[in-house]
Amino acid sequence: MRHIPLIALMMLSLKTMAQVSMTVQLPPTGVMQKAQLWNILLVSASSSQTVVHLELRITDAQNNQPILTGVSRAITLNKGAKQIQAGDVTPVTYEYLSSAADRSANGLLTAGSYIACYSLIQSTGDASNVVAENCLPFNVEPVAPPLLNTPADLSIVEGNLPQFSWLPPAPLSIFSDLNYDVTIVELRRGQSPAEAIQQNIPVYRSAHNKTQFLNYPVSAEALDTSKKYAWTVIANNGNQFAAQTDIWTFKIKGVVPEATISTQGAYIQLKKGLDVAQFSSNGTLQIGYNNDAGDTTVKYEIVALDNKNAIVKSGTLSLIRGQNLLQVTLDAGSMTSGQRYLFHLLNGRNEYWNAKFVYNKK
Repeated sequence: MRHIPLIALMMLSLKTMAQVSMTVQLPPTGVMQKAQLWNILLVSASSSQTVVHLELRITDAQNNQPILTGVSRAITLNKGAKQIQAGDVTPVTYEYLSSAADRSANGLLTAGSYIACYSLIQSTGDASNVVAENCLPFNVEPVAPPLLNTPADLSIVEGNLPQFSWLPPAPLSIFSDLNYDVTIVELRRGQSPAEAIQQNIPVYRSAHNKTQFLNYPVSAEALDTSKKYAWTVIANNGNQFAAQTDIWTFKIKGVVPEATISTQGAYIQLKKGLDVAQFSSNGTLQIGYNNDAGDTTVKYEIVALDNKNAIVKSGTLSLIRGQNLLQVTLDAGSMTSGQRYLFHLLNGRNEYWNAKFVYNKK
């Protein structure tokens, strides 16, 4: 009989604890400030005042590493519902267990996946009892993902070593170790860009880039002018995925071969500079030159463009004032059929007059 009052007291305590419930209102994703962690609805069914406090534990969802803990001040509940916010729990005693948590008053959690566990603890005299617990997963993600910049979508790129650039995600303050993975794949016929990124083996992939640009390396697989390519950039916080750009496509512009002019029986006029037309020639080189300088003789050279600019022939030509039609016999022993050559003439004004030609044996 002497245990009856003790049992009754215990039953009353359990009844009181069962009369307090907790509903955590935590956004599942987005930028997360510490103040947002304390949006909680508490409901008390007890007719008397109830004193409680909240304990919070945040862990990394990937490796279960503890991030921070927080203990609120005492909260007095009357009968009914009470919406708890950051001001109701302040001051909060935080313990920071990882660099992923900003220590400032209303700091941001860094990008990643987390689990928040809450304990509602009721105080009765000197005793404390856990009356409710709840764990919720949430993700911290940037408001804006990284954005591709160059080369533009559907563009045709000059040269086979393009430079890629992009804009960082925002806000940058939620990243403690922001880095990028760049993936370039071939876009096959009938594929969408997204399918190509998911299914095809990358032509080139670069991981853990710290800058927002990438020069396609000479050592990588050469990009083909007959193919189309897709590329994308993934932003990471350390080794954890944060956000991904759209997927853009590009092509490499083909090299336009130099036009070769057929000059049978014609004379090709020399020009200053190297921006001159290319023609074909066999046994005799026929060129025209306007001798405004009034030189009686000039020197010339024939240079092999396909053989490190080696000089294959040189000599002197006699001139008259005005237009000259000159013929230079080509040396079959020192020249290779199908290769390109440069003829240049140096006049008395130290001016070079040039012509390009492809040598073809008769």
